[in-house]
Amino acid sequence: MKALQVQNTNKYFYTPTEFHVLKDISFEVNKGEFVAIMGKSGSGKSTLLYLLSTMDTSYNGNIVINGTQITGQSKKDLARFRNEHIGFVFQFHYLLTDFTVLDNIMLPALKLNKKSKKEIENEAMELIELMDIKGQEHKKASKISGGQQQRVAIARALINSPAIIMGDEPTGNLDSKNAQNIFELFRRFSKERGQTVIAVTHDDDFASNCDRIIELADGRIL
Repeated sequence: MKALQVQNTNKYFYTPTEFHVLKDISFEVNKGEFVAIMGKSGSGKSTLLYLLSTMDTSYNGNIVINGTQITGQSKKDLARFRNEHIGFVFQFHYLLTDFTVLDNIMLPALKLNKKSKKEIENEAMELIELMDIKGQEHKKASKISGGQQQRVAIARALINSPAIIMGDEPTGNLDSKNAQNIFELFRRFSKERGQTVIAVTHDDDFASNCDRIIELADGRIL
């Protein structure tokens, strides 16, 4: 089954002058595939990821995720679709620093409102164990280390069991040991849970261990 289909997609920036940033992009990603997107700075890789994640809707072309055409949907429908089907990991964690680790992780599931608070809390605690941050759950997010904060951000991205996990330099702010641990977690999710992982990265080691590399140059797939 296809997790993602991108067809003839173009993206322009219009300020300060018109710039054609993505040029006729077409590719597919299979369910459970672990894909790296690479390219030099300015090649369009982060722009592409934001289109795939439904956070940027101003483009020409067609994007289908898990059989649902997301192109043309309203912002409200896309927000719900994104919360349910896509887990996004930024390079910076963007945690709510005055909230506890547990509260940060539970937030997307409480918003989706498909399970009871107790069920969500139990699942969050399982993720906390999986991320090796047990004992930190009642600390404020501002009181834990940078590596732990990124693990909390990944747990938050996983709480709704998304079909696709997307990461924009998800290991960019981590030391090599933490980066390797995060890579191995993503690998497990794709192999054991059938979750699709798409990550923008500059890290050659990270990319070389993925199932496939999509390389961009000047807005085109090489």
